[in-house]
Amino acid sequence: MDVGAAMTFGVFSLADGRRRIGVRAGEEVLDAAAALPRFADLLSAPVLNPLLAAGPDTWAAVREAAHDALDRAEHRVALADATLHLPIEVADYVDFFSNEHHARNAGEIFRPGQDPLPTNWKHIPIGYHGRAGSIVVSGTPIVRPCGMRRSSAGPVYGPSRRLDIEAELGFVVGVGSPLGSRVPVTEFAERVFGVFLLNDWSARDLQAFETVPLGPFLGKSFATSVSPWVVPLADLSAARVDPPARDPEPADYLSDAEPWGLDITMEVRLNGHVISRPPVRENYWTGAQQLAHMTVNGAPSRTGDVYGSGTVSGPEREQRGCLLELSWGGKEPITLPDGSTRTFLEDGDEVVISATAPGPDGSVVDLGAVAGTVLPARTG
Repeated sequence: MDVGAAMTFGVFSLADGRRRIGVRAGEEVLDAAAALPRFADLLSAPVLNPLLAAGPDTWAAVREAAHDALDRAEHRVALADATLHLPIEVADYVDFFSNEHHARNAGEIFRPGQDPLPTNWKHIPIGYHGRAGSIVVSGTPIVRPCGMRRSSAGPVYGPSRRLDIEAELGFVVGVGSPLGSRVPVTEFAERVFGVFLLNDWSARDLQAFETVPLGPFLGKSFATSVSPWVVPLADLSAARVDPPARDPEPADYLSDAEPWGLDITMEVRLNGHVISRPPVRENYWTGAQQLAHMTVNGAPSRTGDVYGSGTVSGPEREQRGCLLELSWGGKEPITLPDGSTRTFLEDGDEVVISATAPGPDGSVVDLGAVAGTVLPARTG
């Protein structure tokens, strides 16, 4: 099968340090502005935002021109010679909680003997507003966060002891919507440019102490890693599937207009060892419904807005998308090939999340990877 047939857009620099938009072609990168002079005004920026704001007709024209340019050998550089950067200037950031397997597992871990799902879970895509400034590109080291956590002696301040990952799919808004309006599910593909891989690092012990009553804060805001390559929605047409059956039927503004489940399979590696393969097709709420819910109250959306799917998990143990689930709250350690065990992340651990999806005519779309290595907390 042909791997990597889809368009992936990113931002790179060479020895001169100038950031430029690129289209990945295997182990090479096409210098988009140089190869596509017709669109140089959009593609000469140091971020993708001008292209994102141009809208779906321009997106299609750029993709078509880039496909033609990739058939030629000019204006390419070796990927190994390129430094990759955060591909977008992030406007706002929202993270969701939209996978039922993850929600049920987390509920059983945190609230044993009770209904694992909150009463609103099957009625709306639950989410929270994150910190846009702490979104970083793949490869950026992650410093272990400090904060308040529970102990047998009462609340104490110190480094997180339960540092975790969350394997997610990210979405980026291209064409925003003004204050007071709302985006219907039918406009998803006209508003959202594409998807990328996202790791919403989580300090579970800080999160547990601070969450009631207002939700995640310091346990989530210290870092969110994203892959350097954005895959346009248009290149995922062969990956579209029906989402899981909904019961009860959602409100009219959340009713599916088209099947926007995505048959994307992730692979999570801890220190080079595969610990999970979460399936995005299992997500209960889709990206179209999440955008509709984000704006149904009249909140604006902007070019560069990022939102995460929430942790992706499947029904099997080897499909769980975070260590909280994989170790069942720390009670079932994971054994790595070197004989060491993990419940949560240790300093020096590297996490790499990659993903693929079916493409047209038996090809495979490579979504790239998002990686991060844990550094010790700064306690001074």
